[in-house]
Amino acid sequence: MRGLRIFLIIVVVLGGIFVAVDRIAVNVAENKAADKIQSSQGLNSTPDVSIKGFPFLTQVLASELDEVDVKLTGITASAEGRSIELAEVRAELKNVKIDSSFSSAVAESAAGSARISYAELTKSAPKGATVSYAGAERAAKGQVKVTGSIAELLEGAGVSVPESLKALPPLSTYSTVSLVGGDHVKLHADSLPPLVEGRLRKVVDYDLKISGLPGGLHLDKTVAVEDGVEFSGTAKDLSLAG
Repeated sequence: MRGLRIFLIIVVVLGGIFVAVDRIAVNVAENKAADKIQSSQGLNSTPDVSIKGFPFLTQVLASELDEVDVKLTGITASAEGRSIELAEVRAELKNVKIDSSFSSAVAESAAGSARISYAELTKSAPKGATVSYAGAERAAKGQVKVTGSIAELLEGAGVSVPESLKALPPLSTYSTVSLVGGDHVKLHADSLPPLVEGRLRKVVDYDLKISGLPGGLHLDKTVAVEDGVEFSGTAKDLSLAG
């Protein structure tokens, strides 16, 4: 009985050591992978990398990680020379093939998402416009609310506004948000005052280009929520480092 007890103690101790070594190894690998991703994607800040699954060391021996979650910051979108920051960009990677130095990482499949707050959307909007949540019913249609002074919008775009138009009531309309080409966000106003529709549409309809997404990740779905507009998409054979 004493021999069995000693054997069990040894097994428990060795198991604890293995778990500790495994967790240390995964932390080192996460930091190394984060540095590689930052370098390869040209990011301003280090991403947050979380390697899932246990044990980690057996995954390394097989040169394939079951799942890796990545949270990116410093991703931007631009519109007419204005730059805005995405509130959150996440990527869930499956079956990630790696080499021993983590200098190469390719995910067999990936699901990604990004979110732009209404405050940042307003920064990208034409001068004088405010973009906000449109309510649950409109949000379900992928719409946001756009408000602002018509005179200020036109003047901000360099359009001369006669006195008669300056008396027009403020603009309050809904714009549909869509994705084109996997990295362009387009806003299109559903209706505008007939008197100035031609001139105003050139101002309030605009698009943003999202730059800095992992290569191969194309966004194809958009949803308006209370704290911003979310985008999501998938990819195959997504390269994150190298």
